[in-house]
Amino acid sequence: MAASPRPLLRKSLASLFIALFSLTLVAGLYLPGFLDGLEGWAYNLRAQALAKPQTASEEIALILLDQSSLDWASQEMSLPWPWPREIYGLIFDFCSSGGAKAVAVDVVYTEPSVYGVDDDQRLASSVQNSGRVVSALTLFSGQSGSSSGWPQGYAERLPELSGREAWLQGKGRSSLKESASFNIPEFDRAAALHGSVVFDPDSDGIFRRLYPLSEYAGYAVPSLGLAAFVKGNPDQALGYGGGDILVGKRRIPLDSSGQALLRFRGPTGTHRAYNAGEVLQSAISVLEGKAPKLDPFVFKGKYVFFGFSATGLYDLRPSPMGKNYPGVEIHATFLDNLLTEGFLRETPKALALLAFFILALGSALALTQARKTWLQALFFVLFIPLPIALSFVLYGLGNAFPMIPAMIAVFISLIAAALYNYSTEGRQKAFIKSAFKQYLSPIVIEQLIANPAKLNLGGERRVISIYFSDVQGFTSLSEALSPEELTSVLNDYLSAMTDIIQEEGGTVDKYEGDAIIAFWNAPLDYPDHAIRAVRASLRCQEKLAEMRPAFKERTGKELYMRIGLNTGPAVVGNMGSKTRFDYTMLGDAVNLAARLEGVNKQFGTYTMISQNTLNELEGAFAVRELSRIAVVGKKIPVTVYEPMRERDFAARQTLFSAFATALEHYYQGHFEEARAIFAQLADSDPPSAKYLAQCERLIADPPQAWEGVWTMTEK
Repeated sequence: MAASPRPLLRKSLASLFIALFSLTLVAGLYLPGFLDGLEGWAYNLRAQALAKPQTASEEIALILLDQSSLDWASQEMSLPWPWPREIYGLIFDFCSSGGAKAVAVDVVYTEPSVYGVDDDQRLASSVQNSGRVVSALTLFSGQSGSSSGWPQGYAERLPELSGREAWLQGKGRSSLKESASFNIPEFDRAAALHGSVVFDPDSDGIFRRLYPLSEYAGYAVPSLGLAAFVKGNPDQALGYGGGDILVGKRRIPLDSSGQALLRFRGPTGTHRAYNAGEVLQSAISVLEGKAPKLDPFVFKGKYVFFGFSATGLYDLRPSPMGKNYPGVEIHATFLDNLLTEGFLRETPKALALLAFFILALGSALALTQARKTWLQALFFVLFIPLPIALSFVLYGLGNAFPMIPAMIAVFISLIAAALYNYSTEGRQKAFIKSAFKQYLSPIVIEQLIANPAKLNLGGERRVISIYFSDVQGFTSLSEALSPEELTSVLNDYLSAMTDIIQEEGGTVDKYEGDAIIAFWNAPLDYPDHAIRAVRASLRCQEKLAEMRPAFKERTGKELYMRIGLNTGPAVVGNMGSKTRFDYTMLGDAVNLAARLEGVNKQFGTYTMISQNTLNELEGAFAVRELSRIAVVGKKIPVTVYEPMRERDFAARQTLFSAFATALEHYYQGHFEEARAIFAQLADSDPPSAKYLAQCERLIADPPQAWEGVWTMTEK
């Protein structure tokens, strides 16, 4: 039976309300930034899990002044810290001689060298001769810097940004800086280009992004990594369009704060790194005409970043890949993303909210439509990790989707849907249990609770198998027993019979004293309902036979019952008032079953089924044909049968064969021939005895027209 559209619509509307409720709560946490800390943690998980060091650009190399470099210089060259600046000049010269595209220096020399002016001049001379060095400057949002303008000749070397005004009015507004700290003039005048080395941590103190461009004193200042790229590719113009920074044909997507969200390729050391001591030793060897330990051509065609990684030099930053990540590697990561077009895009907030709503709505719809507890549990298991899986997939595709708000949206939606199910389905389950506990087996009730759509309250037309039973001689039995004794016997009898009926999937309609009225194939579908009904009838007779000796001891009488079965269309449903009703059946098929129970008295039988029921048995049971009868109130005759187990039929097969022959004579009006056979069977077969008396009446008073139908005169 198809689900009613009204409950489906009601649950869909409830799911919509739940999704909106969930979205409202999540938006109240997500938009003000209350979830930023958790989302940062979730971002780190993705960054670490999906890092692919093998995809790091091979065009990038690093030279790190690490602790081993400091130790080597101290032991082998007696160089104290800080090193003379001409040492750095040697390193930069070495890189340039090897054919490096650019040498980006992540060091700001704000004070003259402690070794004197000549030391600074030698550094500047090396930088000037190289022509490939990108110097660093530090920009500040406040007045922390030493300058609020540009040194002479400095800004003119910055690359131009087409669309700068649009950038300033859009995402560039948050990059405005008010002051700066520059290198000593000798160094800056010698550098080929300049880049900003400032980046701000997220609210949790982790560095995940940086400004590709910063606005200062009327110019757009590139970051150190972008400046290195521009130096190595002077033909690649900078521009702004569509919310992105354009570098030639490449795009740098900007987040809502105007920064680039970095995709970290791996932990520190992912890009090929050389320690400064090794490079310095090789540079000195070249000057001395010796074979260098490191061939300068390892830097050919590469962007080289020079920076500090020794702990005491204070350029280690917390990143998604770890707590101690050299700042210079963050700049290298930016350039890596630019070269490989690997930047992450931040999901726009409006689109993220829409995704939260869709996830919440989908989880609510799934849960509210699920009736089985195991299916609801399965949806919890499936939907809770869905935002996690989605965020990981999108991260791999280059989108930083907010995982934590999505998880909260789904979780709230699932919990609210579960509460809705509990409140509505719980009431429905209580109603079903209350309405059916008296006449359905617990197993059937649980099936109805799982599939309430199979219950059509108010009545429906369907084919059912109908059962009527009655205790033979109950009136005399009731007169012989006290009310208490009668009640005890009746309860034991009804309980035993009801258990069998319900075990076979039957529905008990009602009890009328000792009578039991039941049916099969409603409210649940049983294609084999006729077989179940006949099997239940035979089991009931067998159970009563087993209980008969005990009942005789209690009542002084042997208990027998008569059962009538018919199969046919009827109207089945809850009928009555809203507060008091019965799940019952109506129709001619019901009346015929009731008549067949009484017809058993006419033949001395205890179980009788109609032709309609026999047609549905598919040979499941042995039967013998009893008669063609016309019950009281009906003109159309019905062929009736006595069902039995195959073993019982086999034990009396000779008798039943003779009975069938006599019955055929009877149908044809050969009453003498029929009487002769029935007379031989009458002592051992009650139906034969009844037919013997009937044949004698017909012989004595032959009918004028004979159709072989035995007309019943009693109900």
